[in-house]
Amino acid sequence: MRRGIAATALVASLALTATACGGDDSGDSAGGPVTITWWDTSNATNEAPTYQALVKEFEAANKDIKVKYVNVPFDQAQNKFDTAAGSKGAPDVLRSEVGWTPAFAKKGYFLPLDGTEALTDESKFQPSLIEQAKYEGKTYGVPFVTDTLALVYNKDLFEKAGVEAPKTWDDLKKAAATIKDKTGVDGYWGSTQAYYAQSFLYGEGTDTVDADAKKITVKSPEAKKAYETWLSLFDGKGLHKADTTADAYAHIQDAFVNGKVAAIIQGPWEITNFYKGSAFKDKENLGIATVPAGSTGKAGAPTGGHNLSVYAGSDEAHQQAALKFVNFMTSAKAQETIALKNSTLPTRDDAYTAEVKADPGIAGYQGVLAAAQPRPALPEYSSLWGPLDDELLAVAGGKKSLDEGLDSAETSITKLVPDFSK
Repeated sequence: MRRGIAATALVASLALTATACGGDDSGDSAGGPVTITWWDTSNATNEAPTYQALVKEFEAANKDIKVKYVNVPFDQAQNKFDTAAGSKGAPDVLRSEVGWTPAFAKKGYFLPLDGTEALTDESKFQPSLIEQAKYEGKTYGVPFVTDTLALVYNKDLFEKAGVEAPKTWDDLKKAAATIKDKTGVDGYWGSTQAYYAQSFLYGEGTDTVDADAKKITVKSPEAKKAYETWLSLFDGKGLHKADTTADAYAHIQDAFVNGKVAAIIQGPWEITNFYKGSAFKDKENLGIATVPAGSTGKAGAPTGGHNLSVYAGSDEAHQQAALKFVNFMTSAKAQETIALKNSTLPTRDDAYTAEVKADPGIAGYQGVLAAAQPRPALPEYSSLWGPLDDELLAVAGGKKSLDEGLDSAETSITKLVPDFSK
């Protein structure tokens, strides 16, 4: 989630129609190479070229396998794969957002990877990321890239104001006011999106639901306190008012990279874009800190990222080829290459080489991964942010009170997890 892909719907539709094969590729011939299809959901401009180059490298080393590469717009991929898999026409390999894994595993669309070539190096991956790729005890994806949210800030503006990276949300309010007084620039600009509000919930020791207890907790006292803190950061000296326009994400990002706001909450998928801004021509000016903590004293941010998963509907020959491809793409060497080219975070410790960590963005985000919290293995979990996006937008825009917004969110979430209590 959180980023779009620059491609037209028409081109995407034609490409997908032509390439959704599910291991039944008419290009395969007796005795010839096996052709597998990979749907890559990365940014078509900033990231895809690196993956395309790795595909060619894989093919050169594996003459018996061809890879049909298709870049699928991220915001369309989940629904398109769901439709294609249901009709036995899905690609052999999917770059799957971590939140999709339990839902597709539950439907039987993903192949369990335990004991296969794809997971030969399982011990090399960060344990929490392997855990996040599981559903009901089985592993359905190999961690490909990871991410989390952090407080990113302009070191120069913070230094001019004489403030340090805040440890709590209250500290952030004080720092924002001081930055405004000393520099004339707003200190912080928050997002109305539910994903970005997760850190406020974690800071109060709660979430939208308690998956283990099968209970909806979006209106609990702890959650309400979290959202009250979130809402308070849109009003005050040095705190930018809520942007409720359709282009809010772009407005916040543009302001930050050009030095018009001192700090925002953001993920590493924007590292390359940070460096394109006038404020970060000197990459060392980019500050990265753990998100501020709530009243529990603990800070937490959602773990995001993508796994590589194999389609269970492909035939054995295509599955074996797909498993070899996944193993190659998630190897330490491939992950190092991806990190160096795309400034994304590897999922295995041995890919954080000295050269990779020389990028201050990657090194900074690696330093905050300890506060990242894996999502529960609940198939419906990622869909809970949909109704919250709508309600938090209305609340931040003054169209609903917080209580009204949370009431409506609870009603919508109840429909998504009807077996959960309130």
